[in-house]
Amino acid sequence: METLSKLQRMRMVASTVCKIHLLLLLLYFFVCSLDILSSAFQLAGGRVAGDIFQKNAILSNPVAGLVVGILVTVLVQSSSTSTSIIVSLVSSGLLDVPSAIPIIMGSNIGTSVTNTIVALMQAGEREEFERAFAGATVHDCFNWLSVLVLLPLEAVSGLLRRLSQAVVDTLQLSSGDEAPELLKVITEPLTKLIIQLDGSVITAIATGDQSAKNKSLVKQWCQTTTLKVIVQDYICMHLFVDCSLSDLAIGLILLACSLLVLCSCLITLVKLLNSLLKGQVANAINNVVNTDFPYPFTWLAGYLAILVGAGMTFLVQSSSVFTSAITPLIGIGVISIERAYPLTLGSNLGTTTTATLAALASPGDKLAAATQVALCHFFFNLLGILLWYPIPATRLPIRMACALGNHTARYRWFAVLYLLLCFLLLPSLIFGLSMAGWKVMTGIGVPIITVIIFVATVNILQVQRPDCLPPRLQNWDFLPGWMTSLQPLDDVITRAKPTPQTHCSDAEPFLNHLLCGTEYYPAERSHSHHGIPFP
Repeated sequence: METLSKLQRMRMVASTVCKIHLLLLLLYFFVCSLDILSSAFQLAGGRVAGDIFQKNAILSNPVAGLVVGILVTVLVQSSSTSTSIIVSLVSSGLLDVPSAIPIIMGSNIGTSVTNTIVALMQAGEREEFERAFAGATVHDCFNWLSVLVLLPLEAVSGLLRRLSQAVVDTLQLSSGDEAPELLKVITEPLTKLIIQLDGSVITAIATGDQSAKNKSLVKQWCQTTTLKVIVQDYICMHLFVDCSLSDLAIGLILLACSLLVLCSCLITLVKLLNSLLKGQVANAINNVVNTDFPYPFTWLAGYLAILVGAGMTFLVQSSSVFTSAITPLIGIGVISIERAYPLTLGSNLGTTTTATLAALASPGDKLAAATQVALCHFFFNLLGILLWYPIPATRLPIRMACALGNHTARYRWFAVLYLLLCFLLLPSLIFGLSMAGWKVMTGIGVPIITVIIFVATVNILQVQRPDCLPPRLQNWDFLPGWMTSLQPLDDVITRAKPTPQTHCSDAEPFLNHLLCGTEYYPAERSHSHHGIPFP
């Protein structure tokens, strides 16, 4: 600035001010597009979600309940919507609390799909994509690992149910105020002009109300209370009032438009952030966000980040919005994956606190059941944090997310495969097996789990005690190339000339590590920003 003339300084300052205002405007449209995206998914899949919830016999199976929670939350793009349906089912006596807990766990997994989709928008730059995808999937990895531990524990001991019941019995509960809606106050003036939905229709379908089968989710009439005894109805003012299109058609139109706005805003946001957050500005932000406290209080920085994530999510009332907003910052390197992880954990806690406050505002006859379900959600995330954060060696989600980010940076199509596999194909397969009965699910699931445990054990022994293994299992050289690398599949997808795979050590790094026991982050990757081997 000192080398510039006065006119050039004024131009630079004016340019920066304009960029900041444009950044805030784009962020506003970005959040609004996420809201419209959620409405679009509810229109397209809300009835299916309600029908799924109506099959209460299926939900009594814990595995099926988990998968239903994932699929329904992916369909409606809102864990708050799926949780409110669960609360209504429990309150009406159609679903008991033990059956609701696996669905709550599934909704926790399903809500993390939004920021993973947002990460795909940064696929243009490999290193940015690697960081963004790792930052987005750290949420997925945390939820999946927590479910793998806590779902069997809950099935055996009823831990979450007992904890939540003890809290409900101890507290003298009385109806409270609704949770604050800071974000909706800002976004609703725009989103209400585009679409307004009647969320009670999905709940009515789930509870078996036959009169709701033919109702549209699109609001036609709104209510306003002028006096305590007078309620006035008026036509809602939005684009699709009296529209002859079906809910599915409206949902698909909104889905296409919201994705277009979302992608445009995100791409422009990343470019603006790269323009603004560079040089000394980027260094200053990095020093503030990613720096730890001095010894011996180094550990406090992560817990402070958890509180910040919880507080921000409590204010905006959406973990999807918060994690989606920090994903571009992770991509451009402003927030490290190590700092994004506790922010994400705090976001998980923040969204459950909002749900708990909303449950406390329930009528007296529904208060205990609604509060218990909300507390189960809270304790699930709290126990997950205790499992995967306090001890650095147990922070497996970071290492898994870094591995996925590295993997997708090499094979970009793997990101789409990951989304389809984790949030659609795998849950659907598990749901089908659970529907077939315990015998079929056990007959197929036990061998798969056994193979996974066997491979993991051999990997550990190959690195730590190779002499304990027979010579043939001391490495995976005897396996064909397609079992140790995705390169053959990549050659088919990209129609490139196949790369010979003659030795296990020449295989793709991620699967090479899993099967050969080698270090996942090779030393020659100078741009690697973590250096943590995949466990």
